[in-house]
Amino acid sequence: MKFNNHFFLTVLVLCLGVCVNACGENRDATSDIRLQKNAVEEVDTVPNIPNPFPLVHYEKRKIKNSAELAKIRTLYGKTKETWTGYRAITTINRKDIHYFRVGDTILIPDTIDKDTRIYSCFPHYYHGARKLEKAILVSNKLQSYACYEKGHLVRFAAANTGDKRKPTFPGRYALNWKQRVRKSSLNEEWVLPYTWNFHAWAGSAFHQFDMPGRPVSHSCVRQFMEDAEWLYKWGKGGKQDSMNRWVMFVGTPVIILDMFDYKRKHGGPWREIRTNREGILSLPENPMEVEEALIPISQIPAAVRGSLINKKRYITAEDTLKARGVLDSAITLRESIDYNKLRRMKEKKKLQEQAQKNSVPENILTQ
Repeated sequence: MKFNNHFFLTVLVLCLGVCVNACGENRDATSDIRLQKNAVEEVDTVPNIPNPFPLVHYEKRKIKNSAELAKIRTLYGKTKETWTGYRAITTINRKDIHYFRVGDTILIPDTIDKDTRIYSCFPHYYHGARKLEKAILVSNKLQSYACYEKGHLVRFAAANTGDKRKPTFPGRYALNWKQRVRKSSLNEEWVLPYTWNFHAWAGSAFHQFDMPGRPVSHSCVRQFMEDAEWLYKWGKGGKQDSMNRWVMFVGTPVIILDMFDYKRKHGGPWREIRTNREGILSLPENPMEVEEALIPISQIPAAVRGSLINKKRYITAEDTLKARGVLDSAITLRESIDYNKLRRMKEKKKLQEQAQKNSVPENILTQ
């Protein structure tokens, strides 16, 4: 039988085409599987990034007498010559040098470094924040905070947060607005440099103020001046809607991790840490999935309660927090007090009494 050459060539070309297409499809399928595998590995694998900071040991020392106190204040004073030591010792102990007292137990590092990240109780790399441009993590328990860029630690600072009746509630927030020097809306005698608000209705904010080494604020996060100025420049604020209300969770995310143990009479658990490799905090796997902070209605000034979004959540917050064990059931939270209003009322009453006194004839007053 004779085969037509033209027919034979046509069949051959068709077979080769099928083979090429099949091989191409196999290669495409293999490539897809490889890409999917790489994507899974990218999500699941935490990179092994070595700690860039050397090991630091802390000496736990009790200040025995006034001579020893004077020596410490000289070695680590707030002067140009001793500034690096001052920053190190106050950051590690979470309080300013003038609050050091005879009888206090403090930590002394064996390494003094101007980069306070070396003393961080937060991890130097936070995989959960790798996709976030910026993030702030605050620990009430360890009275400190950390700032991250794409998961990398860029700042570690001491903090003094809210007291037991006006705590800084754990949960998710975001930076809203900032003001270089602010007088408190509740008490104009409180001057707050480098204010960064992170809850528009409660008035909670980062700012500079006295640092006695304990949670003593009215729900705010106090800082040393240098840290407050740095955060003021670094953070990103939120935006307002058409009704001038702050849109939630637009600015730099702020995560309050935990609660302080208010049963401690002196200091905090940071005093038990022996090296900068101990006591490193565990952070949420995904910070953006942390629940929005529950703020009890009592912590919102009465004048702004009418503008609350989802007001019922604020009304039930205290019961929820106590049921979860976040708040001690025996604690009575302190209401937000408008001291400015009280002062104006007191002054008005005084003027009225004075006017009334001046309008009464003197012979009647002396009878």
